Amino acid sequence: MLKIYKTSAVEKKLKKVKKMTADCWIDLIVPTQDEIDKVVNRTGVEKELIMKLLDTEELPRVEQEDNATLIVIDIPYVEEDKYKTYPLGIIITNNNYIITVTVKKTELLNDFKRNKVKDFRTAKKIRFLIQILLKSASSYLKALKEVNNAIEQKEKTLKKSTENKDLIELLETEKTLVYFMTSLKANDAVLEKLAKGIILPLYEGDLDLIEDAIIENKQAIEMAGIYRDILSSITDTYATIISNNLNIAMKFLAAATIVLSIPTMISSFLGMNVSLGPIADISNAFVIVVLSAVIVSLVVALLLKKKNMF
Repeated sequence: MLKIYKTSAVEKKLKKVKKMTADCWIDLIVPTQDEIDKVVNRTGVEKELIMKLLDTEELPRVEQEDNATLIVIDIPYVEEDKYKTYPLGIIITNNNYIITVTVKKTELLNDFKRNKVKDFRTAKKIRFLIQILLKSASSYLKALKEVNNAIEQKEKTLKKSTENKDLIELLETEKTLVYFMTSLKANDAVLEKLAKGIILPLYEGDLDLIEDAIIENKQAIEMAGIYRDILSSITDTYATIISNNLNIAMKFLAAATIVLSIPTMISSFLGMNVSLGPIADISNAFVIVVLSAVIVSLVVALLLKKKNMF
């Protein structure tokens, strides 16, 4: 999908336009070959530069070419109710074009399209780039809050019943946090590199904005680390609880087996046609033997109870 936007000089609002002109924003979302060729022919940017950004495994970095500068960052996406990270590429050309390339539809750029970002102009390409970086850091903070809410909800569920499904969901959440931390640290390296002002010149107000982006990104890294540690602690705790419950059940079954084996042993001896001695001629000999077995079983059960086997 190819869309072209430009801030009008009079109204100072972003509008969709039909032609690619200087100071416009070219937004490519899972573009076709024809759309890529149109952008390449008009802007002069190398086709290979755009094609790289269609790889979902593309790593965050800053790359300079003869006629353009490429900035790649990872941004969070919700896919099948799970958070993942995918690359967002921003290309600033030397002939005053800014191009964004994404492999998925993203909400991150929608605020720009809806004119909800303060002091946003397509002509201010470096400012636009920094605003995208700030939005990315903010989107991670928002996603991390939702992840934390999910962790708290899972914890409440686990307190009632511990099922494999719930533990697997916690494992998926932990994987999300690992992906977030990896992407955030890579984004942090990109931000630090841009903040030096060597790759791209920073104008008045840009430095403060990029410092805000760095602070929010570092805050997101810290939050992701805290939530990952909490989640790891929760999974370890419940793994210990499950193991402990299993040990208790095995201990109870072992004690019950011992107690129930006593009547079996006594009845086995009596089935060998051995002499019962003095009680052989008593009419209630069977009752006496049964009561004896019960008493012995109860004594053994009490002894095991003192050993915390029951």
